[in-house]
Amino acid sequence: MIMDQGTVLLTDRAWPDDSVERAVIEGAGFRLVSGPPEPASAAVIDALVAEHQPAAILTCWAPVSAQAIGNTDNLRIVARLGVGLDNIAVAAATDRGVVVTNVPDYCVEEVSDHAVGLVLAWTRGLIVADREVRAGHWKPAGARLRRLSSLTCGVVGLGRIGSATAAKLRALGARVVASTPYPPADTGGVPIVGLDELLAGSDVVILHAPLTTSTHHLIGARELELMPPGALLVNVSRGGLVDTDALIASLAAGHLGGAGLDVLEDEPAVPAELLEYPGVMITPHIAFSSDASVVDLRRSAAEEVVRVLRGETPRYACNQPSTTTKHGVSS
Repeated sequence: MIMDQGTVLLTDRAWPDDSVERAVIEGAGFRLVSGPPEPASAAVIDALVAEHQPAAILTCWAPVSAQAIGNTDNLRIVARLGVGLDNIAVAAATDRGVVVTNVPDYCVEEVSDHAVGLVLAWTRGLIVADREVRAGHWKPAGARLRRLSSLTCGVVGLGRIGSATAAKLRALGARVVASTPYPPADTGGVPIVGLDELLAGSDVVILHAPLTTSTHHLIGARELELMPPGALLVNVSRGGLVDTDALIASLAAGHLGGAGLDVLEDEPAVPAELLEYPGVMITPHIAFSSDASVVDLRRSAAEEVVRVLRGETPRYACNQPSTTTKHGVSS
């Protein structure tokens, strides 16, 4: 069993190598151990932590359980290579005096661009038209297109990314409303309404909310029924925000006009029923990705690890560890 106080475990990654993380971690004098590239099971991660006794865990999508956090006395930080924390047992980390960090500002432009891109693909019929032409059909008279500037777009969650999406849609002429539990001081001219009012009044609904116990299946059968007939639902946040069975039922009933999904409840499994509807667009959880954003993400998360291991304050702490004196990190 390795007891190196400077070991950093990279549980998984969504890119070909660990060169960026390694350069930052080893450049600061620490040791990087890479787990399997694809997200492993909780049991595998638990075992890796028990074997290597890391002082830090860098994780992309792999689950970092309470068991994993308890498997090493050295642990000082769990750093998420991303924004959401639903794959990390944050409460267990907090109880053990372990800092949890994320990178909330690395893909604002990419995710908001992706959301707007899905909306434009739907209003202009780009995906359906491309499929038709590839199948040998040239039927311009069959197009059923929409004018974006005549639509109301509802943004659920008005944080960094939601605000960027709202601004871009407004620049394209759409009317935008938002629902958010914590409205920013400057909403950019976007009216804040209740979720039910947003759903009932929006031709397009875009989800920019974190996945928590309170937001799981935020959009279910009741919420979908509130949406106008023919409306579009876009989810670029977390698959668990949407009840997939309810979504499929709404599509099957002809109520919902389409869906733009970058995330699914059980990735990478894609429900066959979703693929039956031409108005459904699915991308493989890539809204965050660009040549620039991925490098920013990897470097920023690794730099947070270095800060904490050096006894410095992280930039983006997501919890307040209860035993701060254990590792000398301010809460």
